[in-house]
Amino acid sequence: MRANGNLVEVRGLRVAGHRPGEPDTTIVHDIDFDIARGEVLALIGESGSGKTTIALSLMGHARGGCRITGGSIRVGDTDVRALSAKGLAALRGRKVAYIAQSAAAAFNPSRTIMDQVIESALIHGTLGKRAAQAKAIELFRALALPEPETIGRRYPHQVSGGQLQRLMAAMALITDPELVIFDEPTTALDVTTQIDVLQAFKRVIRQYGMTAVYVSHDLAVVAQMADRIVVLSDGQIREAGATEQILHAPAHPYTQSLVAAVTPVASEATATLEASQTSAPLLEVRRLTAGYGRKDTKGWPAKVILNEVDLVIRRGQTVGVIGESGSGKTTIAKVIAGLVPIAGGSLLLDGEPLAGDLNRRTREQFRRIQIVFQNADTALNPVHTVERTLARPLKFYHGMKGEAARRRVAELLELVRLPAALAQRRTGELSGGQKQRVNLARALAAEPDLILCDEVTSALDTVVGAAILDLLRDLQKKLGVSYLFITHDIAKVRAISDDIVVLYAGRCIETGDRDALSAPPYHPYSHLLVSSAPELRAGWLDEASERCHQTLAPIGSSADDPELCTFLARCPMRIDGVCNRTAPTPRTLANGAQVLCHRGEDELERYQILPLADGTTADASSPRVTVQQQ
Repeated sequence: MRANGNLVEVRGLRVAGHRPGEPDTTIVHDIDFDIARGEVLALIGESGSGKTTIALSLMGHARGGCRITGGSIRVGDTDVRALSAKGLAALRGRKVAYIAQSAAAAFNPSRTIMDQVIESALIHGTLGKRAAQAKAIELFRALALPEPETIGRRYPHQVSGGQLQRLMAAMALITDPELVIFDEPTTALDVTTQIDVLQAFKRVIRQYGMTAVYVSHDLAVVAQMADRIVVLSDGQIREAGATEQILHAPAHPYTQSLVAAVTPVASEATATLEASQTSAPLLEVRRLTAGYGRKDTKGWPAKVILNEVDLVIRRGQTVGVIGESGSGKTTIAKVIAGLVPIAGGSLLLDGEPLAGDLNRRTREQFRRIQIVFQNADTALNPVHTVERTLARPLKFYHGMKGEAARRRVAELLELVRLPAALAQRRTGELSGGQKQRVNLARALAAEPDLILCDEVTSALDTVVGAAILDLLRDLQKKLGVSYLFITHDIAKVRAISDDIVVLYAGRCIETGDRDALSAPPYHPYSHLLVSSAPELRAGWLDEASERCHQTLAPIGSSADDPELCTFLARCPMRIDGVCNRTAPTPRTLANGAQVLCHRGEDELERYQILPLADGTTADASSPRVTVQQQ
């Protein structure tokens, strides 16, 4: 151990973008920080802030087109910048380990999980094969993975995303590294899965006394993991301090903006929306059934994703659809857009039938319904300019070209709050937030009545995502456009939606307006989603398992009957002899929400709003409440 107790010391770190024949452009400026042994330090900031670049420098690595140009980096007794290529290879994976954002990209699909997890130990010679396998099973158990003795025999595609993320952690920890870098390891996960992964990470950090760097843009997540936080923007440290101070007494304006962006502010209902409530619906989805794969003789797809879903969108209204991955959210958008065929039910646009088959729709129907996808990187051609990207729908839908099209492109860029000079930039050169605004401008070029927003903020930083929500609200006020807003984030769906639909396993299990879904009682699954959203305070994660991730008692084998409640296997309020024998029927609560559940309103409320010691009551997601098994 070093005399001062620090494992990591970084002084004057500079990283520059480098192109042959051109002067370097500094992107990380004179960074200083220390990490004590056994401490978790968070690096937080927006995309482009330099947080991942700084974290990678601790391994002596700079990404393509970049190089470390100055400063010193020490990990233990090792001067990282003085290491040769051979020395760096010995450092990486042995002394410093890295856990990436995308576990799927880190695994070879053709090799078993066990072979890949133990590979680093064999390469560095820290363990023999049999000892490495035993150590891997020990890590699988510590990371709360199912069937730890046998999960290593599976292939990566045979486990869930959350399990794969924890398996990548086992891969990193197999060599007992001195420092572990967690680089946005839960960003792509649902909130319910995120809790399991965060708890597993925190458990092994405590158990093994690890020193760690946690890279994230999400302050609420960082609050659960870090002892100290370094706040970055534009490659510079804006503020550094203990987690409690950063969360509750941020000094720098940029830090204050990060804290403010964690909980988006709900929009107020507009007069246009209130007037629309009495008008005919813009779009109706009636008993919609859809899926994928070859159809049987009755016309049903091999894999049914949506099962008799109803949904109504009025003019100038936003309907939010929330649920975990696999719930059917994106499939609803694709069916409405005509990208997935209908197996049952119907669509009505302004009261008139809307063909489920894309080939049977008119150009006018195409124009009226536009879709904005989650990943703007894959939705935009990176070699096309912004002007060319926006000019195509202008020509297709409105016959607009030449000077008229250029003027309209400038108007569209102004609408989405982008400078007109961006028109000549290639889309591949833009930031994530800028790309998503171009993606939205392309949809607006058609002058649609309805825009299907499919997780449009999930790949963005907190501040950028909040700005996109603000933009969507502003456009709705100006243009009267309607949105179907798809997300797994309860705070975002509450912030922008007028009505909310909760999906689970392809069924609509709760519907209601925003106010109805802002306080209990909820459907038990809605309660799980609400209780799984991280709060901006330290200690929340330690209480989360008691609130919403309890071990459930066994229930009858008929739990797999597709006609029964789809949430049965995970429901802490299930009633043996009822829930596993009879399908639930919709019931309307006093707040106007409709839930698909056997439990009555009083039972839901007693479970989700419990008495506190001072005689008041609180939501079961409150930090002061422990929900008891019923």
